[in-house]
Amino acid sequence: MEIILGSQSPRRRALMAGLDLPFTAISIDADESFPASLQAGEIPYHISRAKARAYESKLQENQLLITADTIVWLDGKMLGKPHDESEAIAMLQQLRNKTHQVYTAVTFALKGKELETVVDKTDVTFGDLSDDEITHYVQKYRPLDKAGAYGVQEWIGYVACTQMKGSYFNVMGFPIHLVYRKLKELL
Repeated sequence: MEIILGSQSPRRRALMAGLDLPFTAISIDADESFPASLQAGEIPYHISRAKARAYESKLQENQLLITADTIVWLDGKMLGKPHDESEAIAMLQQLRNKTHQVYTAVTFALKGKELETVVDKTDVTFGDLSDDEITHYVQKYRPLDKAGAYGVQEWIGYVACTQMKGSYFNVMGFPIHLVYRKLKELL
């Protein structure tokens, strides 16, 4: 079985490589919009499946496609990827001294089969961060490609993440333990 990871994320690609299984990484252009009625883990579930559907018709008999999507959920609203530095700074100011949730959905697609999707949730607590620390992080690490404007594996994770309940790798955007379990079932 050929494994195809439908992701541009270098973090997802690195985590997948850590499983020591051969795979090919591709980029998928998909509509990532979602109904406004969706909440929390329903959002990445919807988007991850949309990514899989965008490529599904190209799948061959011996191929397994894996797609994923991650969001940050704070006080009943989604924090996606920031559009610019000022939005990244504003997101991080909202996250300081609070607990938020990170949801990642991973979808598995096989030709002619129903899509299978797993969703993971991690509670993450940030301690206090000054405006200067937030600005330093945003300017140096440029987290514009990350949900919630941060990468837990970077400087801000070292200094601000005071507590975590759930998978660290889920916060990085790919709950690799769930991916491995599902691959054992499917391969």
